Amino acid sequence: MSSTSVRASLVAGLPVTERKITVHGVSTAVIEGGTGRPILFLQTEFGAIWMRLIPDLVATHRVVTADLPGLGASEVPDGRVDAGRVLTWLGELIEQTCDSTPILVGKGPAGGLVARFAAEHGDRVDRLVLVDAHGLGKFRPPLRMMISFAGVMLRPTESRLDKSFRNYCYADLDRVRADMGESYDRVAAYALEFFRTPSVRTAMRRMAWMSAPIPPEDLDRITAPTTLIWGRQDVGMPLPVAEAASARFGWPLHVIDDARDDPALEQPEAFLAALRAAMG
Repeated sequence: MSSTSVRASLVAGLPVTERKITVHGVSTAVIEGGTGRPILFLQTEFGAIWMRLIPDLVATHRVVTADLPGLGASEVPDGRVDAGRVLTWLGELIEQTCDSTPILVGKGPAGGLVARFAAEHGDRVDRLVLVDAHGLGKFRPPLRMMISFAGVMLRPTESRLDKSFRNYCYADLDRVRADMGESYDRVAAYALEFFRTPSVRTAMRRMAWMSAPIPPEDLDRITAPTTLIWGRQDVGMPLPVAEAASARFGWPLHVIDDARDDPALEQPEAFLAALRAAMG
């Protein structure tokens, strides 16, 4: 099954529609559904990764999620994905998809992106939610984790991906598989195609700036109410990073047990409870 058909099968099971729009020169894949107060989700995988939250949220909110430039199905003709361009892209994405100031949710490296945006454009963010976000401290994953994912990047195979997911992405991969059924198989298949796509691998390298530490004085400029949601067993950005940021900036911290760096996929009910608290 091709990545396009895998993606279509995942989106087809959700109460959303998918479209392509041009945002700051980027052919951007957008998934959206529901009405009400807008929530914009960003991540480095692809929009349907929030699949376990969307059916609940669209009942009360307008839910928007988009693939980042150069990742997923969002294509950048000239390959330029520097910070200035991507931050401008995010501002234009909000203008084109949200009819009011959104709740902005960023996971992993995309957390570093939305935190930078909120520091510069506080008036364009209603609330900020950082999920196992990079940028709040130095990204120092264990050497074995780096070697494991380097192996996936160099030669993507099902066994290598499974090993990396099991050891570093999910606290209990077998439970996630059992809970999600065929949807998990499709997510894994899409992830393999993601790593096999040369333009995606290039974009990932060029967007390493999203994981770089953000100066504390910049984070101090975030005026939007900010909440941290973190998997207790996160390996790449361990919980003490979130605890230190919570203490330093006064941001509430919700810790999700039995989860690593993707608590929305591993523990959707606990994540929804934390997200609704963050949304006020």
